[in-house]
Amino acid sequence: MRWIALILLLISPYAMAENAEQARAFSEGRYSEAVQLAQADHTPDALAFSARSLLAEAMSAENYVPDQKLAERAEALARQALEQAPDHIEGRLQLAIALSLRAHPLSNREAMRAGFGEEARDLVESVLSDNPDNLYANGFMAVWHVEVRRRGGAIGASFMGASTKQGRKHYQTAISASPGDASTHWQYARALAALNSNKFRKEIEATLQAALDSPTETELERVMQTRAAILLKTLEQKGRRPTEKQAKDML
Repeated sequence: MRWIALILLLISPYAMAENAEQARAFSEGRYSEAVQLAQADHTPDALAFSARSLLAEAMSAENYVPDQKLAERAEALARQALEQAPDHIEGRLQLAIALSLRAHPLSNREAMRAGFGEEARDLVESVLSDNPDNLYANGFMAVWHVEVRRRGGAIGASFMGASTKQGRKHYQTAISASPGDASTHWQYARALAALNSNKFRKEIEATLQAALDSPTETELERVMQTRAAILLKTLEQKGRRPTEKQAKDML
């Protein structure tokens, strides 16, 4: 069994990019160029932006298998941002995402030994402690609760303090802040579909449709929206087992 991989690339590039050229490169999916443009700066914002660009590239893989070297580079950059500014919100969130990607290919035991899952969760909870309504931290925790419930079962979820009810609460908080965020809708729907596509079918369909109805301003958002369309088609045409398998494979 693999440990929880919570993949939410939701931070606005415009909030972290040092200039419009960097933001444009990210928005258009030119991630390597975005990193190069940011390399001249060593501010926490620039470092977090570079980490986010690397993670976006890793997550855009057509086969849904993120490049671990990109994740490792992103982790290093996010840690550098936090060395300069320990309370930097984007730095904490990007580090949490990088750690989740690092955990993705590992077994539960391997990832637990590495501490990736716990550190990622603690980072995001620290953001929520500072900013309870943070869109991206709530989106992350929405998926965390559902994934823990799926991978750990009822007993494991109880031990970790996770529940689908809490996941739904975080999701509702996130979309209250930004109803048209395609990535938030997509990631929550994917997690629910992997858990039980029959039990949560109506909620999954509505959430995937919300992702499809959301405006997309970046290439990354378009990738997430395309994945939402693929999963919705599988749910409608092939039923439970293929849907759950596909949802587990996708990120």
